[in-house]
Amino acid sequence: QVQLAESGGGLVQAGGSLRLSCAASGRTFGNNVMGWFRQAPGKEREFVASINWYASSTNYADSVRGRFTITRDNTKNTLYLQMVSLKPEDTAIYYCAAREYGYRSTSSQSRDYAHWGQGTQVTVSS
Repeated sequence: QVQLAESGGGLVQAGGSLRLSCAASGRTFGNNVMGWFRQAPGKEREFVASINWYASSTNYADSVRGRFTITRDNTKNTLYLQMVSLKPEDTAIYYCAAREYGYRSTSSQSRDYAHWGQGTQVTVSS
């Protein structure tokens, strides 16, 4: 089993910055690809960013490209999402997710991720 725990959410003003963290525990070895997704009330869950084991490949949603940066520290079993120039439309619950062992693609599809955290709320005020 893999357990994921997000942290770092909060309330910020538009234009501000926030860094999210996702700590992984349990059977994390082999979970090469990690991702961030978000979901606002009444809306579908959407892809934010993903990264492979060696951080040699990243994938970003068009809506966050240039503003968000996904990184990982495998020695700490931690995934990060650095968010800058935040906009009110970034308001959502942010989830980290991990693909199952053996999968390589930095997929943007939530159905391709087997393990999920509980989410952390990000609110951006005008």
